[in-house]
Amino acid sequence: MKIGEKVAVLDDDIVGIITAITGDDVTLMTSDEFEMHYSKNELVRLTGAFSKKDVSLENISEIISEKESKKRKKTIKVKPKERTLPPMVVDLHIHQLVKSEKGLSNYDMLTIQMDEAKRQLEFAFKKRIQRIVFIHGVGEGVLKVELDFLLKRYEHIQFYDADYQKYGRGATEVYIFQNKTAN
Repeated sequence: MKIGEKVAVLDDDIVGIITAITGDDVTLMTSDEFEMHYSKNELVRLTGAFSKKDVSLENISEIISEKESKKRKKTIKVKPKERTLPPMVVDLHIHQLVKSEKGLSNYDMLTIQMDEAKRQLEFAFKKRIQRIVFIHGVGEGVLKVELDFLLKRYEHIQFYDADYQKYGRGATEVYIFQNKTAN
């Protein structure tokens, strides 16, 4: 920066001409005839070209690396709580699966529920969904026993009681190992 150069203040809408430079302090005269004092790092040149000394290859590489590091930081972070949420929940209560329970025997209801469980499990295999929660309810435990029997027939899966706080005692969570294929 030299005396007589036109500069602008970074954080303000002020433009002026440099009238004096004392070390790091710069005095400038604004267009309104006010004399103001700023540090060199608060000012930007408005006229004149940059010298080779002002813009070196080191400065350019620093600027490029700064921009690249800022781009990398824009990754979407998944909160730990969201990572553990099961992506698929299947409610096997009969009233969720049919319009009316009238005329259905216990065997018919259990068959509908097991067909839905198998269909949803196959869907999860095809879509590579890793976790499923089957809500079966507490009741007499017949549906849970049948569901366990169905799940034991598959290799490469693991099943266990689902989160008690979220689903109570009436749910089973299934984890599907993705690097294997289902039967």
